[in-house]
Amino acid sequence: QVQLVESGGGLVQAGGSLRLSCAASVPTFSNIAMGWFRQAPGKEREFVAAIARSESSTYYTDSVKGRFTISRDNAKNTVYLQMNSLKPEDTAVYYCAVRGAVAAPASRIWTNSYEYSDWGQGTQVTVSS
Repeated sequence: QVQLVESGGGLVQAGGSLRLSCAASVPTFSNIAMGWFRQAPGKEREFVAAIARSESSTYYTDSVKGRFTISRDNAKNTVYLQMNSLKPEDTAVYYCAVRGAVAAPASRIWTNSYEYSDWGQGTQVTVSS
């Protein structure tokens, strides 16, 4: 059974930085693609960033481009989301998600929540103005 454990959330002032981590217990971490999503109070869950099996293939929603960086460490079975220049509108619960990707090209990216099979419990990020 897949388990995803997020960490790194917290309270930060606008302009600050946080790094989220998502540790995945999966048989072969290099065979999966991962994504980060977020959900603010009263809003639907939205896509933030994704990374393919190939760590060089990444994709971001427009609102975080240039500020957030997704990366993966296959040796540690962990995906990261480095968040810089945080804004109050980044406040949300952040979720990591995983899906199998061994049958797809290594650069394949998925951006829809329904395309992911397993989810973490979420970590709260609060950005004060």
